Amino acid sequence: MNHMKSKLMSNAVPILFTFLCIGGIILSGTPLSTIFADVANRFDRNILLVLSLIIPVTCGLGMNFGIVLGAMCGQIGLITVTIMQMEGISAILVAGLIAMVTAVICGILAGMLLNKTKGQEMITSMILGYFANGIYQFIFLFVVGGVIKVQSDIILSGGVGIKNTVALDHLQYGLDGLTIFGLGGRVDIFTGITFFAAFFAVCMLISAIRNKKFTKPFLWRMAVCGILIVVAQIMTRMEMFMMAKMLIRVPIPTFLLITLICFLLTKFMKTKMGQDMRAIGHDREVAMSSGINVDRTRIIAVIISTVLAAWGQIIFYQNLGTMDAYYGHEKVGTFCVAAILIGGASVTKATIGQAVLGTILFHLLYNVSPLASQQIFNDSMVGGYFRMTLCYGVIAVALMLHVWNSMHKGKGPVNEENVEKKES
Repeated sequence: MNHMKSKLMSNAVPILFTFLCIGGIILSGTPLSTIFADVANRFDRNILLVLSLIIPVTCGLGMNFGIVLGAMCGQIGLITVTIMQMEGISAILVAGLIAMVTAVICGILAGMLLNKTKGQEMITSMILGYFANGIYQFIFLFVVGGVIKVQSDIILSGGVGIKNTVALDHLQYGLDGLTIFGLGGRVDIFTGITFFAAFFAVCMLISAIRNKKFTKPFLWRMAVCGILIVVAQIMTRMEMFMMAKMLIRVPIPTFLLITLICFLLTKFMKTKMGQDMRAIGHDREVAMSSGINVDRTRIIAVIISTVLAAWGQIIFYQNLGTMDAYYGHEKVGTFCVAAILIGGASVTKATIGQAVLGTILFHLLYNVSPLASQQIFNDSMVGGYFRMTLCYGVIAVALMLHVWNSMHKGKGPVNEENVEKKES
């Protein structure tokens, strides 16, 4: 009984938001196929941005609002390839390379700053995002075209600065639309389920053969994959699911990339560097006493987070097809932090599963709240205010719970002054 109560309490936030989403779906009066088509589209756009928060949390940096820097680096890459008039997947790859180099530099500088403000990393990363935004806007409003002469359609008519809205038709669906194993990039939901169930089954079988471990969990997972394939094939032939088949599209290349990144994150956390990050997140003083280079490891964590966020922003805009050059990155940190917290993560612990669940619930609620408010109040703006209130409210509650838990354990709020006292 106590175990059940503990599980419910630890998962109270995702349970609450699951019920809110169910209520919103019912009140919206919108067909499920339409709602889930939008959620599926939002999910593949945003999941990598949310995943970029995991490593800083593991390393004890809290929620990295500074992924805004990564989003800016991604946009720098996209603007550069647009000026270079590149197209398709080659444009995305070059944008990703430019974004990675820029993100590594920004990650190093951000990590060095966060090492100077131990205990206040979250507020520091938030303010750092605002500061970097000012530099970013100065560069693209005055330097590009003013100092650096550029000939491109995205330059303003005065010849200085770039336009607020940048069309990305030349690379839209450059990743989503790739052909994989003979399948068009964006397939229907049932083909997507069949493909990934078969893909995971093959991967698990290869792993079991290589390790010579055919355990009961392996057999259960293989059975689940088989059931999913059979059910998907049955549903794709049923008339009642035809609307879902037409509306819900799954970009196989993007989902394969996300799967690869999740796999690499999992493997990374099992390496010495990953274990060092866990040790620092658990207790920075003990990690330092064990000979771990705390400052260097924290900088690496920030670099990885910034690079993933940069790539996430590129994936987001190659799907959207239009980029808001000056404001598209501003809410990235807030929305992604809210999403992962809704999934059950905390300031001190975050997992891939929580990132996935939180992204689904956050964007499901983001989608249905205006629809529900339109039905109830005849005004969709109420839903917009409601979801923004929830977004900031979840972050505020998470931070308060973090402080309360720290004080409840007798440690007091973790800050630099306390750490210095302990070290002395």
